[in-house]
Amino acid sequence: MTAGGYRHPAPSTAIVAAGLRAPAGPVDVGTSYELCRRLNATHGRTYYFATRFLPRAKRHHVHALYGFARYADDLVDHLDLSWDPQQRRKALEAWSDEFLASLGTGVTDDPVLVAVLATVRELDIRHDDLRAFLASMAMDLTVTRYATYDDLYAYVYGSAAVIGSMMLPVLGPTHPDARDRAMDLGIAFQLTNFLRDVAEDWDRGRIYLPLEDLDRFGVTEDDFHARHVSPPLRRLLAFEIARTRALYRRAEAGWAMLAPSSQVCIRIAHRLYAGILDRLEAADYQVFRVRAAVPAARKAAVAVRELARPPARPVTPR
Repeated sequence: MTAGGYRHPAPSTAIVAAGLRAPAGPVDVGTSYELCRRLNATHGRTYYFATRFLPRAKRHHVHALYGFARYADDLVDHLDLSWDPQQRRKALEAWSDEFLASLGTGVTDDPVLVAVLATVRELDIRHDDLRAFLASMAMDLTVTRYATYDDLYAYVYGSAAVIGSMMLPVLGPTHPDARDRAMDLGIAFQLTNFLRDVAEDWDRGRIYLPLEDLDRFGVTEDDFHARHVSPPLRRLLAFEIARTRALYRRAEAGWAMLAPSSQVCIRIAHRLYAGILDRLEAADYQVFRVRAAVPAARKAAVAVRELARPPARPVTPR
């Protein structure tokens, strides 16, 4: 797909990293869904693991939504760095405009987006959510610091909360509050990623911890530059973990607001991502030395436990 004369390199970046080749010509929807599945399996392993516990008829939609998010995020991180920020932003905006236009026509020549368009249409996914996601991706081109938690929330609303909203038609909501709880979980996932990826984000020139919190705990960017977890930074990370756990607790109410066939998948994803916070604590918050991950044995144990647990009776509006 071209965008204002710019050919998007990110699909090939993600596809090559997955050990795949981009199809040379137009693809059918089945091939596109398979490409999204393989991207998910390679780049989102914990997410993919949980998705396996959805009914087979629902999984391809999750893979398509993951493919869309990965595609746009990869574009932001792999635009030609020789361009100035304004050029990079214009390239992303042009690509975004072409994608949004394709929502109306249903036509795209991109091998990943063929499946995305099919899922958006079949599930009637909100176009406003897609726009909000793309707006947050554009922020990553020019915004590297967030002064307050409210400022960070404006970013994570588009980068994560709306992903929870987009997932909801796949999962089968039974209550109008399910969207809010799904968005809480999406934000909790994103904040967990920020805490796990402090070092990686710093290497890209970004800090996704509110500057007001750094000030509160006496942390400076010198701590990041030295790649040293000082006592103040350790206290800051403990504070952010507690804030994220509160979101996970709030999201738990959403489990019973989903179709029974979807609940085990969400419980597994919830437990595993929250488990990354446990791993951070077990590593003494050494975010510059260790990239926290849940071991395979732990994933299996969580899955066995959640599979044995009966689904909650769906909560329905009175």
